[in-house]
Amino acid sequence: MDMESTASSIGVSVPVLRFLICFVATIPVGYLHRFVPGGPTGKHVYAALTGAMLSYFSFGFSSNLHFLVSMLVGYGSMVVYRKRCGLVTFVLAMGYLIGCHVYYMSGDAWKEGGIDATGALMVLTLKVISCAINYNDGLLKEEDLRESQKKNRLLKLPSLIEYVGFCLCCGSHFAGPVYEIKDYLDWTEGKGIWMKSENGSPSPFGATLKAILQAGFCMGLYLYLVPHYPLSKFTEPIYKEWGFLKKLGYQYMVGFTARWKYYFIWSISEASIIISELGFSGWTNSSAPKARWDRAKNVDVLGVEFAKSSVEIPLVWNIQVSTWLRHYVYDRLVQKGKKAGFFQLLVTQTVSAVWHGLYPGYIIFFVQSALMIAGSRAIYRWQQSVPPNLGLLKKIFMLVNFAYTLLVLNYSCVGFMVLSLHETLTAYGSVYYIGTIIPVVVILLGNVIKTKPVRSKARKEQ
Repeated sequence: MDMESTASSIGVSVPVLRFLICFVATIPVGYLHRFVPGGPTGKHVYAALTGAMLSYFSFGFSSNLHFLVSMLVGYGSMVVYRKRCGLVTFVLAMGYLIGCHVYYMSGDAWKEGGIDATGALMVLTLKVISCAINYNDGLLKEEDLRESQKKNRLLKLPSLIEYVGFCLCCGSHFAGPVYEIKDYLDWTEGKGIWMKSENGSPSPFGATLKAILQAGFCMGLYLYLVPHYPLSKFTEPIYKEWGFLKKLGYQYMVGFTARWKYYFIWSISEASIIISELGFSGWTNSSAPKARWDRAKNVDVLGVEFAKSSVEIPLVWNIQVSTWLRHYVYDRLVQKGKKAGFFQLLVTQTVSAVWHGLYPGYIIFFVQSALMIAGSRAIYRWQQSVPPNLGLLKKIFMLVNFAYTLLVLNYSCVGFMVLSLHETLTAYGSVYYIGTIIPVVVILLGNVIKTKPVRSKARKEQ
């Protein structure tokens, strides 16, 4: 295959083309996982080898060395210091990831159309941290654990081949979704929901085809839009001549365009996880049970584009990473008997920012997103305080929250894309920092205008 001419014809670099070929290859590789002989051990070996081979073809030999460092940090801490292995792994693995981000300047490479192994290392880092924390939770009393901790805790140390297979299983190795090691082990061994049941074995082909078609549509739309809405426009003289509304509209379209690239990537991952059957998450309760594939789902496209409030965004965007952040950061910062507040939200978003890289644009975006969510919660509280007889006012608040989310999300995500402090502040300043000022004002008003949700008469009688 003539890589250079092929890459040129579709408008990408050769490294990106190599990555795309290996990334799409995870679908047939995931399908073949179901037929690997040798029982669970054979499947673990297959997962480890295929993940390492596709990484080598995509990123080169050094990528597997980076992955090996993170995996050794996690497994070594579990073997040597179980009592604090979760914290040790979190600090060391996250620190190593940050070091790689800085060394490779991965954000600049991605922005310019390049690719490197740090994206896959980001996913691997979450896997090794969650595994270590779950092994740490295995020492705690069950009554002190949350439901997610009870479900995912590890009472015994996974074998080395189980651990490596979990880390490198290629269906999620490149771009997620992140999943728990207990789910991986149950899937490999045919336990839990993967046991043969009266409903039979779920067929993954329909859901896989749907994900592939979605990926094709998303990539097609992205390739169509991206020449019309380049990031470079923010620094061009013509942008400065535009009026306020046109600048705001352009920021929306740039964010809208960029999201389709991520929709494509996650749709391919979804197809790979589904066809391997790891994405299976149980049966519906309908009269004719249907298979659910929620474990593979990392984005709800319509849910993002038509989110009614900012609070919904983490539930529909990068879903499995949002779940990971909730279980391993947000919930664990809340003291027993107390409610979470803005502090827990801000720390969680800061961890997410650092996980992406140390670029000012990432930090600003995730701090912005914490403000965005806190402001949306204030609007929702006002909405819930509206009496039932004022239905029109309640709908107005719903519309306000939708418009607020649309404005602030697309304003904020410019920082995520341009990355540099100067470009971020220039873009924000061009629209008078409207997406920062509005959330701050709403949060302050929410602390002044405090309301209580209105309960229906029937609920009060109960």
